[in-house]
Amino acid sequence: MGARAEFAARHRRLLQLERAAEIAERERLLRDCSDAELVARGVTLLRMEVTDLEPGFAGRLHATLRPSRGGDLPPHRFGPGDVAAVRGAGGDGGAAAVVVRARAAEVIVALDAELDELPPLVRLDRMTTDVTYRRLDDALRWLGRDADRDAGRGRFLDVIFGEREGAPCEPATIGAWFDAGLDDSQRDAVATALAAPQVARIHGPPGTGKTTALIELCRQAVTAGERLLACAPSNVAVDNLATRLAAAGVRVVRLGHPARMQHDARDVSLAKQLADSPDQRVLRDSRRDLDQALRALQKARGRHERSAARAELRRLRDERRHLERAVTRGIVDGADVVLATTTGAADADIGERAFDRVVIDEAGQALEAACWIAMRHADRVVLAGDHLQLPPTVRSVEAAAGGLTRTLFERLADQETTASASRMLTVQYRMHEQVMGWSSQTFYEGRLSAAPAVARHRLVDLPDVASNPWTEQPLVFVDTAGCGHEETAEEEEASRHNPGEAALVARIVGELLEAGVAPRDVAVITPYNAQAQRLRERLPDLALEIGTVDGLQGREKEAVVVSLVRSNDRGEVGFLAELRRLNVALTRARRHLTVIGDSATLACDAGLCALVEHLQEQACYRSAFELG
Repeated sequence: MGARAEFAARHRRLLQLERAAEIAERERLLRDCSDAELVARGVTLLRMEVTDLEPGFAGRLHATLRPSRGGDLPPHRFGPGDVAAVRGAGGDGGAAAVVVRARAAEVIVALDAELDELPPLVRLDRMTTDVTYRRLDDALRWLGRDADRDAGRGRFLDVIFGEREGAPCEPATIGAWFDAGLDDSQRDAVATALAAPQVARIHGPPGTGKTTALIELCRQAVTAGERLLACAPSNVAVDNLATRLAAAGVRVVRLGHPARMQHDARDVSLAKQLADSPDQRVLRDSRRDLDQALRALQKARGRHERSAARAELRRLRDERRHLERAVTRGIVDGADVVLATTTGAADADIGERAFDRVVIDEAGQALEAACWIAMRHADRVVLAGDHLQLPPTVRSVEAAAGGLTRTLFERLADQETTASASRMLTVQYRMHEQVMGWSSQTFYEGRLSAAPAVARHRLVDLPDVASNPWTEQPLVFVDTAGCGHEETAEEEEASRHNPGEAALVARIVGELLEAGVAPRDVAVITPYNAQAQRLRERLPDLALEIGTVDGLQGREKEAVVVSLVRSNDRGEVGFLAELRRLNVALTRARRHLTVIGDSATLACDAGLCALVEHLQEQACYRSAFELG
């Protein structure tokens, strides 16, 4: 069995393990939790009244659901893009839906395309979906096939799997740069990636302008006559690329469900461009006919009348799909850059189209199988990301141990055959140089330098921010060793929390806000969900962001307070030992970073011991004793 076939077979098995773990977790919740507990967890809404049904994009019905007793919805976890099941109030039946909007008093969902009607009262359950797994599996099946391939595709695959040396390339000669502010490392990365005959990597550590470099690369490639497929594993990253390219005047189309997109990206979405199409008159007439047929179905009486109304609705829906498909084809073919998530690259609107180049952002956080969904469409690829930040989220311990979290970006980083087409960005534009120090030394061989505009900036330099011990200092370490601030884990929860550290966070945040730092410019980060919840309870009315490390990846704030939580006499540090997680946590801050932790506990791990030593030497050191 060849390297590709072996890889594909192994990863298909690992994905089966991951899917099984996801299903088991969902089944455990349904089995062990009552309806009241599911509502309390925010994954179920009961006794929802269907107050409106109207035609939506692609012939899908949009249903508006409100609490049958009136008032606002209880706290919940439903948001745009979530997959849900709409069932009868008693739990019978069920149809797939995607959440379009979630407001205080209502949820609007796009129903399965074949659904014609709903009972008057329903329940809504957040669901897992196997669509993503089917797409991943299809890509791996394609990759593992032994069928003959054309020469270009064969060379491309051989380089990716280390069976052939990557062809050496000299950086392309760029006649004129669109962004005159690019630094030398960004220009070198773009020029090298453009010249790479098969695969190129742009390694972008935190704050180094990776997306800025990608935008320049896309604009240069389009100017040279290329058509691109640009992807990322997250909708946020795809939206960012789409809006920035559109603002630069590039013809783009963003594929995917509008409910999963940020507001600005919807302006370049396929749905919006379809709505603005010159053919919209025909589509509008079709929508009117659909709406009338839907109302007729709702008013129909008797089996024969309802059957005839339902048949007419389905006929009109099929007719609208054909019209939309024809208009859609023209929009997609007319775009210079087509954008989708990595799994969304399997969208029927892309079909079997070939592109000149595939560009994948956040490749350090994408499952390799997901990258292959997009990479089926071209024999040249540019991967941009950082494998030294958080890997893809994988639930199955067995799948993770088997290598499912090892990304294509990481695998190529260890593969010397493609080194000639790999470049690292070395100037960071986010952090004060002291905030940057540990990350640069630990992960990037000390190669990062802070741009002059950010190298010395502090909170006290912001307008209307007063001087105090926190706003003057860019880096502070609050050591809780010997202070009795020990971690706690309730019997019913595996996640850890630390009440003493939570009290310290509340005090520090209070002093930052009193000094004039805006709440929106502050984030509190902790590795543990239980600690995040207790911090929200302590700081309930503030507009600051409190969350786990995963939620802040790719984001930044002027001030960040990090609570590391672990403090025990056994020297147990849990997954804090995964230093990539800390690399994310400690690189979100622009002007100020406070780290709260127990140096005695942290020093029991070699990697964390090095962090403690760095903080004791480079940060403003404060013992929790002095803070009371």
